[in-house]
Amino acid sequence: MKLEDAAALFAAPGQPQSLYKWLEDETKRLIGHKLFTLLYVDGAEVARIYSSNGKAYPVAGRKPMNQTAWAEVVLHGKRPWLGRTMAEIRWAFFDHELIQSLGCGACINVPVIYDAAVIGTMNILDAEGAYDETSVAKVSHLAPLLTPAFLVEARGG
Repeated sequence: MKLEDAAALFAAPGQPQSLYKWLEDETKRLIGHKLFTLLYVDGAEVARIYSSNGKAYPVAGRKPMNQTAWAEVVLHGKRPWLGRTMAEIRWAFFDHELIQSLGCGACINVPVIYDAAVIGTMNILDAEGAYDETSVAKVSHLAPLLTPAFLVEARGG
């Protein structure tokens, strides 16, 4: 994406929802997905601010930021996490049964980083085996586009 394209995207009416929907559509175009969610860091929790499946994963849902091996990679290590299989999903997430019930068994979590801190994550899920390192590379560059919206969320909207 060129800088002028990003500027036009941010200038579009209906922010931040229009940005979130564009990212959902763009990640679907680039790598496909069954579920797309956005979480921002709010103190000791992460808060869901966008979901392509509001019934299973409603907006405003919250999770504690537990000290897990997944958190060490994404939240503390500031690196994307790739889960290729349902076994890896079970390793990473307590809600793995819900994830599996949606037909998902692969996941990419991309941290949104600002001023050396993770301020949220972009989360993309699809069928087991759907993603590899190439998939991560195709979508990771999109996460910084979330920075302005996540900073506004952190200030209370």
